[in-house]
Amino acid sequence: MSPTAPPRHAGARRRVLIVDDHPIVREGLRRMIDSESDLLVCGEAQSEREARAAIRELAPDVVIVDISLAQGDGLELVRDVHAQRPELPMLVLSMHDETLYAGRLLAAGASGYIMKQAASEQLLVALRRVLDGATYVSEALCTKVPRADGLTRSSPACDPVERLSNRELQVLRLIGSGLSSREAAERLGVSVKTVESHRQSLKRKLNLLTNVQLLQYSINWYAGRTKA
Repeated sequence: MSPTAPPRHAGARRRVLIVDDHPIVREGLRRMIDSESDLLVCGEAQSEREARAAIRELAPDVVIVDISLAQGDGLELVRDVHAQRPELPMLVLSMHDETLYAGRLLAAGASGYIMKQAASEQLLVALRRVLDGATYVSEALCTKVPRADGLTRSSPACDPVERLSNRELQVLRLIGSGLSSREAAERLGVSVKTVESHRQSLKRKLNLLTNVQLLQYSINWYAGRTKA
C-alpha cells in the first residue's frame, strides 16, 4: 500500500480509479459508480503517465482502463502495473472488439474485459467480480479467449491479425485511426524508426506490398473492429 493511501476501514466503499481519455466517459462512469453504496471513484486519469501517478498516490482497490489513451497505451499500462502490483485488479473497458483484445489483455494481467456498449448493470457486475478476485469476460467469450492461466485456443488463428505481436497490433490500430508514423511514435513513446520497422513487419505478416495497401487495410480493419 502506498504511504499516502488513506486507511481502510471495515465496510468502507471500495475505491475505483478511472483511466480514460474521454471526459464524457469518465463523468458517466463516476456518476454510475458513486451512486453505489459499496463503490467510490477515488480519482481519474486520461493518460498512461497520469494513471501510473494516480495508482501510486491514491492506492485504488481497482482500476478501470481503456486500451486507447491520448498519451500512452492501455495494454502497456496493464502489463506494467500487473508486473509491479499483481494484486491490483484491472478491468478493461473498451470499444475495441473483445474477440481480438480480451485474450491479450488477460494474458497481460487484466482481471476482466468488457465492451463500452454493455449495460451499466453488467459493468457493475464485472467490477465487483474482479474486486472479489475473479476474472470477467462476456459469456460469449468464455470458451473463445486465451486464458490468463496459459490456456489457449485449440486451433490456430485464421485471421492473420491474430498472429501479430501486441506492439504490431498497437501500430496497426494507430495507423487505422489516422495517425502518421511520427504521431504513432509519440503516442507509444518510441522512435519513428521503430514504428517504421513495425510497419515493415505488418506488411510482411499481412501479405501487403506497399504502404498504401497497409494504410487501406488498417483503416478498413479499424473501422470494422470498433463500435460507436
